[in-house]
Amino acid sequence: MDAPTRPATAAMLPPIPSTIPSMIPVLMSGGSGTRLWPLSRENYPKQFLALTGAHSLLQNAALRARALGFPGPLVVIGGEAHRFLIAEQLRDAGIRNTVLILEPEGRDTAAAAAVAAHYGDASSGPETIVLLMAADHAIDDLDAFVATIRSAIPLVQSGRIVTFGVRPSYAATAFGYLHCGAPIADKFAFEVERFVEKPDEQAAEAFLNDGGYWWNSGIFMFRADRFLAALDRLERPLSQCAYAALTMARHSSDGMHLNAEAFASCRKVSIDYAVMEKLNDIVMVPMDVGWDDVGSWTCLSRLPPSDEHENRLQGDVLIEDSARNLVHAESRLVAMVGVEDHVVIETADAVLVAPRDRVQNVKRAVERLKIARRKEATSHARVYRPWGYYETIAEGDRFHVKRIMVKPGQKLSLQMHHHRAEHWVVVKGTARVTCGEREFLCTEDQSTYIPLGTTHRLENPGMLPLELIEVQSGAYLGEDDIVRFDDVYGRAADAQSSAQVPDAHETADAL
Repeated sequence: MDAPTRPATAAMLPPIPSTIPSMIPVLMSGGSGTRLWPLSRENYPKQFLALTGAHSLLQNAALRARALGFPGPLVVIGGEAHRFLIAEQLRDAGIRNTVLILEPEGRDTAAAAAVAAHYGDASSGPETIVLLMAADHAIDDLDAFVATIRSAIPLVQSGRIVTFGVRPSYAATAFGYLHCGAPIADKFAFEVERFVEKPDEQAAEAFLNDGGYWWNSGIFMFRADRFLAALDRLERPLSQCAYAALTMARHSSDGMHLNAEAFASCRKVSIDYAVMEKLNDIVMVPMDVGWDDVGSWTCLSRLPPSDEHENRLQGDVLIEDSARNLVHAESRLVAMVGVEDHVVIETADAVLVAPRDRVQNVKRAVERLKIARRKEATSHARVYRPWGYYETIAEGDRFHVKRIMVKPGQKLSLQMHHHRAEHWVVVKGTARVTCGEREFLCTEDQSTYIPLGTTHRLENPGMLPLELIEVQSGAYLGEDDIVRFDDVYGRAADAQSSAQVPDAHETADAL
């Protein structure tokens, strides 16, 4: 097949319509990223990680969407449990004018796409262009990305559904493929003959040699009415449930909370399998932008080599007589002697060691951790909360020691414990403490005691982060020992049912 060459500048692409269409970029931020364990965990998945630079994958995706230059909001569809993380990361990246649509549970990409299309139709009209992207992919060439996306606008306005393909550089078995046929639009695009599931090694080699197969980037553009018409024909119940979940959504300062019952009724299926594979008029636009789905630890190969032996190292790493390793050290020294072609990922509470050609199997280890109900499958040693974070320093029979950081102006919930007392020692900043009927300040090197059964609250009234050491002691230190009376983040449930309300700085459910 005659392969197109990526234009060097936007001026060489098909002309942009003189009237900028109504367009809504949508980031899907519901993935769990289990193949990037132990950095990626259920409560802090890979889209929130800064793997190869200063910004997280989510922040980079949002900045790319903003660079397209279209008016209107950026829409992010993410999990209810991650709402504070999403909002904080967008705010820290300077992203304003956003709409956060919150899923009560994950129902895969077809449901998210249906919600996005219905939202575009309802908010901006049936011909609104929806650009659907994953929030956890990496793209190196921003200018080429903007030019490529804008080049597809005329095709989308004409009613075509556009996907973006990446020229394979090796026989990948971790990606889906697009088999493309005749060129259209002066060879800027191709008809998609079929979508191909992730192949085995032999098939991937054949695809690479064929030349007519492209990696499926998972980025789609469509008019809302065009996609909804296809969805109505192919997945009508799913479309109806997604519409109901959106129209019955609860609105809060955090975002739009999709109706749980309606959304749970959406069939759990990917957009490719539910819709795209069944259509015969999909168009593929080639995308040469340095794309990577960051689906395994081989993503560290994007980093420049750290030495002449092709080791790529992050953190405190000592290498001796070793080559072609990918090493990430987060909390301690990692020393390697005589090791080749391995991935080593070190965190405060877990270490992964795997041959480079086996990193796709990390998901199996995570599944075993979940079966064993190990907390390492879901949470890091450092657990982030809307008010800051905490991390466990030590724990044992009848005690649990944490380091807590509270951001300026933030405060924890007003709460009480039945089975434990707490000692707080301020090591940095100023704490405003509520303990029973008393309210007072604690500054550096001061401490206070919270007796068992006493209503209490911790707040940072200052301009600098508050850091303290919390020592819990008691006969029972479980997550469910709490009664919450008030919470500024809307997490307060029925405060009289302590067994059903988790600790404000203990579990993911407390988000």
